[in-house]
Amino acid sequence: MDQPGGHDHSDQDRCAAVGRGRRVIVGPVRYPELCARGRQLLLDHGFTLVENSSTVPWTDEQLHALLPGADAAVAGVEVYDEAALEVADDLRIISRLGVGLDNVDLKVARTRGVDVVNVPGGNAAAVAELAVGFMLALARQLPAMNTASREGRWDRYVGVELAGKSVALLGFGAIARLVARRLSGFDVELKVYDPFVDADDVAAAGGRLVGLEEAVADVDVVSVHVPHTPSTHHLVDDALIARMRPGTLLVNTSRGGLVDQSALVRGLASGRVGGAGLDVFEQEPVDASNPLFAFDTVITSPHAAADTVEAYDRIGWATAQAVVDVFSGRTPANVAN
Repeated sequence: MDQPGGHDHSDQDRCAAVGRGRRVIVGPVRYPELCARGRQLLLDHGFTLVENSSTVPWTDEQLHALLPGADAAVAGVEVYDEAALEVADDLRIISRLGVGLDNVDLKVARTRGVDVVNVPGGNAAAVAELAVGFMLALARQLPAMNTASREGRWDRYVGVELAGKSVALLGFGAIARLVARRLSGFDVELKVYDPFVDADDVAAAGGRLVGLEEAVADVDVVSVHVPHTPSTHHLVDDALIARMRPGTLLVNTSRGGLVDQSALVRGLASGRVGGAGLDVFEQEPVDASNPLFAFDTVITSPHAAADTVEAYDRIGWATAQAVVDVFSGRTPANVAN
């Protein structure tokens, strides 16, 4: 006769066998705290975890020392380039904790038989909410009012309402679509630039599909949501800023390289850009001497748009599941290469 719970034990044994003897390196900081459910999934399947216990991403040197003998990687923002992958002889999967894959050489990974997966949409709600939050904070000059109040100055700043304004979304992926949905309650006029979607798709979300220059012309807010590729590097440059009307607000929650920082500084100084909400920078971590900090019309956050409890739980689970799938003989979801 089976012992009570015997079936459960056999299931547990089968789970643990999946990762037994296999090592997973885990780059994201605060992983045990923020991705507890996904972490437990890996442990339940018998994987040995080598985690980043510091508060900063692994350097190239640290990563290269950990990759030999690693079977899988849960990737943060550390760089998996050709040099890294050359020493990763046993690596089967790079499971990215998030969406962006600009820190992974997809072609080299494929030639070496390494699956690269991400979690499209896993943090979309978090990023979309911060993007809209930037718009509201810029429109009402919240940081300046907060500073004035704390300094004992009862300055009554006069802002503008977001309701009824015009907003341009550059890119119309998962995040931008959620931005559009959240903005629908403000009755904004929505213009969208994205060469990879059709007009009916945009119209269904309440927007109008236009070209890049038309998108940024004569709007109150420009919000950047395209991926960072060689063709989109410095998408927002002097020429595009010159197309904007004076006082346009700029929001970037995508990647720092999409905006030419020097051009943005010039735009802010001239008043062509009335304010900027930036979660990302060309150089990260950002230096305190960055010229953008000279403007009180600039609001920043430390590449934290995706950082919510809910987003980490979702992407932590999906990232771990992809690792389990590979070593269970299943094709993981969202293979990007």
